[in-house]
Amino acid sequence: MSSEPVTIFRETIKGLALALAEAAVDHHAFEKPLPVCELARCRATCCHDGVILSPEEAEVLSQDCEGIIELEDGRLKTETVAAPLGHLANDFPAHFPKTRCVFLDEKHRCLWQIRGVQEGRHPWFYKPTSCWMHPLILKTEADRPLLTLLSRSEDKVGFATFTQCGRSKTGAPPARESLKMELEMIGRISGRNFYGELNGPPGFLSEASDITSG
Repeated sequence: MSSEPVTIFRETIKGLALALAEAAVDHHAFEKPLPVCELARCRATCCHDGVILSPEEAEVLSQDCEGIIELEDGRLKTETVAAPLGHLANDFPAHFPKTRCVFLDEKHRCLWQIRGVQEGRHPWFYKPTSCWMHPLILKTEADRPLLTLLSRSEDKVGFATFTQCGRSKTGAPPARESLKMELEMIGRISGRNFYGELNGPPGFLSEASDITSG
């Protein structure tokens, strides 16, 4: 990779980068077994309801195409359509609406990710932040942000832990390994080696990464 930015949404990630730089890391959460994303099996279940966008994300993406809508509360979001027969995963959660983001192709691939690859950029260059971060969670209600993964009991909205890439599965690799690309992405944004912190030998961790959760 060159020194080119990994995302076009520079303003959107500024606050995220600052929060990540000072965040504690929930090492226990990243030990849970988590499957690596398999589009052929999950059929982009995590994209079933589209995604909320920052104003910058909505502005940039709407320059090239339609598919961005404004909700009644003023938030901006990618549009969804009814999922065609056979486009939902076999274990698609019953409480999820049977829809899919308009920016998915017939093979359940993100069109924005395809564009990034075709242009020789980072695959997530055009991909909205909330999309590529899933299922990573940055909790900010405490004095110090915490990078973690939700457990089923913590998943109050019934989303992250019901998707294949956010649902723990016996025999899968630990999340610190299966989420390598996501951890490296937030590392490049923040200038901090999250993947190394979670996978390095004892004594690797810096004071800034010590766990604060119980």
